[in-house]
Amino acid sequence: MAGTPALAQGHMGTPQEQNACSRDASRLCRKELGNDGAVQSCLQANRAKLSKACSKVFASHGM
Repeated sequence: MAGTPALAQGHMGTPQEQNACSRDASRLCRKELGNDGAVQSCLQANRAKLSKACSKVFASHGM
């Protein structure tokens, strides 16, 4: 799924993880969509604005 964050070492998250962050990626990182690494960096830079579900995904990966 394009526009979802790449997690741990460029590996795409599970479908559930992708779903948890897809709205945040679209809302906060629109310019980076299609570049998973850039979306991940953007989401990390906007941690305070992430939904609870997406924030949990990053926390579960130690980010």
